[in-house]
Amino acid sequence: MAFTGRAALLAALGSLPVGIWEPSWTGIMAVNGPLALACACDFALAAPVRRLVLTRSGDTSVRLGEPADVTLTVTNPSNRPLRARIRDAWPPSSWQPGSEARSSRHALTVPPGERRRVTTRLKPTRRGDRHADRVTIRSYGPLGLFTRQGSHKVPWTVRVLPPFTSRKHLPSKLARLRELDGRTSVLTRGEGTEFDSIREYVPGDDTRSIDWRATARQSTVAVRTWRPERDRHILVVLDTGRTSAGRVGDAPRLDASMDAALLLAALASRAGDRVDLLAYDRRVRALVQGRAAGELLPALVNAMAPLEPELVELDARGLTSTVLRTAPRRSLVVLLTSLDAAPIEEGLLPVLTRLTRRHTVLVASVADPHIAQMAASRGTAEAVYDAAAAAQAGAERRHTAEQLIRHGVTVVDATPEALAPALADAYLALKTAGRL
Repeated sequence: MAFTGRAALLAALGSLPVGIWEPSWTGIMAVNGPLALACACDFALAAPVRRLVLTRSGDTSVRLGEPADVTLTVTNPSNRPLRARIRDAWPPSSWQPGSEARSSRHALTVPPGERRRVTTRLKPTRRGDRHADRVTIRSYGPLGLFTRQGSHKVPWTVRVLPPFTSRKHLPSKLARLRELDGRTSVLTRGEGTEFDSIREYVPGDDTRSIDWRATARQSTVAVRTWRPERDRHILVVLDTGRTSAGRVGDAPRLDASMDAALLLAALASRAGDRVDLLAYDRRVRALVQGRAAGELLPALVNAMAPLEPELVELDARGLTSTVLRTAPRRSLVVLLTSLDAAPIEEGLLPVLTRLTRRHTVLVASVADPHIAQMAASRGTAEAVYDAAAAAQAGAERRHTAEQLIRHGVTVVDATPEALAPALADAYLALKTAGRL
């Protein structure tokens, strides 16, 4: 319970003439006595806060950057009307900066025995689970002089999913996939690696594709047609170790890796391939296996949403063993990690042969665009030193990439905006070459 600003104002205004004309305790009591009695009556007539019944409904998941509406239902079982101000508390990252006070506070009037709803609009700024804290209610009496106040725990969780901003590249990648699959006309000649059907020979066909047995059974020359291989297994591995915590721009490297993984999964599932996800640092953080094409993306974004980088070094040996258990058949293993020299040379390279013996391996890494800006800077001594440091960092990354390539690994190194389409292009190139 607490006095309101109105009660304090009335007390000050009543004490002012007493202090001027009759400064005594009697005068003060003559003014503030009735005010105290009015406050007591106001408190007695205010609806009790503890007896209120609160429930929630609304959105349980939302993509990062989009709004989510959570509805709070307040039921007043008492015989007194509820005149209240409500604060619906959520973690600070549930709001855009500066909008918390406007979005989380509500004025509400609930007649006796009825219920009313208020809606809190969240717009999270970070991926992950956002848990409601507590609902604080301040119940006012009819005079607005005194209040009852209390808090209720009303659990609710909103899962903030990865935004999948690279979705805009999917139509163009699917068009390339259709060209590889022969469903649209192409300007360049080529063939896949998986037998599709037999058709009649037309001038310009590769004579090596002639099926002589089928030709002998009919009166025309028959040729085999091919398509890119289908039903191949792709294992996307997210490194959630300390290197994934480094921020590139406004987001950690892990978020850019997730975006690239989602585009690759969407493209590969449309191509008829099976996609699994493994998130690992020193233990398995997330695992998605055996999902149908229609269930794949929802399962991936739901598994990725609560992932956060762990400030530990990636256990490359443990990762290799887990990958070999998860993908016993030959697969394309896409490892989204860092190209920093120390983690690769000391961790991944010594065990890489175990992976490349059984699987096709692709390593994708997020490059910092600020390094390219530093490399181009000139004009001052500080800028020249920055350019030298950037050149050295770039040379180390290229050397690390070359070491991986010598082990038969395909390497993709691109900025956050370019990583997703570059990874999709690398997948299509491997598919075209029949290396999956």
